[in-house]
Amino acid sequence: MDILKTANDWARAEMFSSAIFILFGALFLAASFGFWQMGRTDVARAFVLPALMAGVLLVILGGGLFYGAQKALAGHGAAYAADPPGFIASELTRVEATMAQYSTAVFKVMPLIIILSAALVMLLQGPIWRASLITTIAMITVVMLVDTNANARLAAYRDVLLSAKSAP
Repeated sequence: MDILKTANDWARAEMFSSAIFILFGALFLAASFGFWQMGRTDVARAFVLPALMAGVLLVILGGGLFYGAQKALAGHGAAYAADPPGFIASELTRVEATMAQYSTAVFKVMPLIIILSAALVMLLQGPIWRASLITTIAMITVVMLVDTNANARLAAYRDVLLSAKSAP
């Protein structure tokens, strides 16, 4: 049952990470509202739409991940009770696939997006361009921070699964 507790702990931690996405999404939405209500300059007004879009995307991302983790949490007990070795094998397969996706998206593509956005901030002069690029950098940074922690949790979870698989 130790593996089931570990799987449930992992799912709860994923739900917490999802809540962090939702929190940052709400902060972006609040910033958008603040720029809309109090923005007096062109630059301040230029942040309204990019911050709104980033906020909505983060809330949707967090909500989707929360739902998926909640669904996984609800199904762990029955799946483990039905076939413990099969549960461990399926979780290992899922974890390895997710870590491979993180390896590409979080550790290669997202840093490139940040670098490209930072370079374009220096080259493009319009306030809407700069606001959009700065908001992109901020949103991708939030995603990278949360996903880096999620990847570390997945690595620890994978190690537990591997040790459970090799145990008699």
